[in-house]
Amino acid sequence: MAKIKPSKGSPYARIMGVGGYRPTRVVPNEVILETIDSSDEWIRSRSGIATRHWASPEETVTAMSIEASGKAIADAGLSPQDIDGVIVATVSHFKQTPAVATEIADKLGTGKPAAFDISAGCAGFGYGLTLAKSMVIDGSASHVLVIGVERLSDLTDLTDRATAFLFGDGAGAVIVGPAKEPMIGPTVWGSEGDKSTTITQTVPWTDYRDGAVERFPAIMQEGQAVFRWAVFEMAKVAQQALDAAGISAHDLDVFIPHQANMRIIDSMVKTLKLPEHVTVARDVETTGNTSAASIPLAMERLLATGQAKSGDTALVIGFGAGLVYAATVVTLP
Repeated sequence: MAKIKPSKGSPYARIMGVGGYRPTRVVPNEVILETIDSSDEWIRSRSGIATRHWASPEETVTAMSIEASGKAIADAGLSPQDIDGVIVATVSHFKQTPAVATEIADKLGTGKPAAFDISAGCAGFGYGLTLAKSMVIDGSASHVLVIGVERLSDLTDLTDRATAFLFGDGAGAVIVGPAKEPMIGPTVWGSEGDKSTTITQTVPWTDYRDGAVERFPAIMQEGQAVFRWAVFEMAKVAQQALDAAGISAHDLDVFIPHQANMRIIDSMVKTLKLPEHVTVARDVETTGNTSAASIPLAMERLLATGQAKSGDTALVIGFGAGLVYAATVVTLP
């Protein structure tokens, strides 16, 4: 039997740079109230959201990704030619094939990297980060661009009182590269497919194509069921990620959960008993729920505003449609 050479990757991986892009149009709750019977006070109290960004026709999934990626590459001190892997997490790229990652890679001028899309909802960035880490350690890539990008305004039913106010658009990106010490911890991830109907697309694309429905498919969710699951089950997953990394809540500097809902974030902080010194990302207030883009966007804002700094230890956790989840501890770039 022939012997296969072992992989020659890096012993560890790290996040080297981060970038974000938010569409120029800012949409306050007053705009949402034009199509649903609600109030600004109710939206804020239920979700913590005051504004969100909606993309223009020109701010496509590709265009937003390129903007965020360019910033991440520059932040890492690299050039596009250094990128040999591109992973895009999204649920709002409407071409089944080819993967939008290939188009983004080409327009960035990266050469011929491995490039593919993943669909893991609001946990997509965590899934992409884990895959990128494995690629760097395995040696199949040296520098991997991980993008979370969404145009959820395209999948929002503005007449649905339960979801019309939730979603926003944007793109966040990070560069994952080699490290001499552990700077991305073990990932705790999984799925609970028996709850898949709690967050889902209203109908398949084929129903719209065939005229079975007149309304373009949108995202719907069972709010209370999702809230209970996120608060109680995801706090457990977050704790498991801390345990897997060999640290406690007191060792954390930053907590960056998926920006789904301010009440969920606050409940997780309480359940995890996070100390007061831990900075908590609350980007949802002005960005809304951007699914796969929410964690890198929140990370970029914390670093840009000085609320977090390079070298800080952060717990990140994404959770959503599937229901799927992914949590890990990282060192901020």
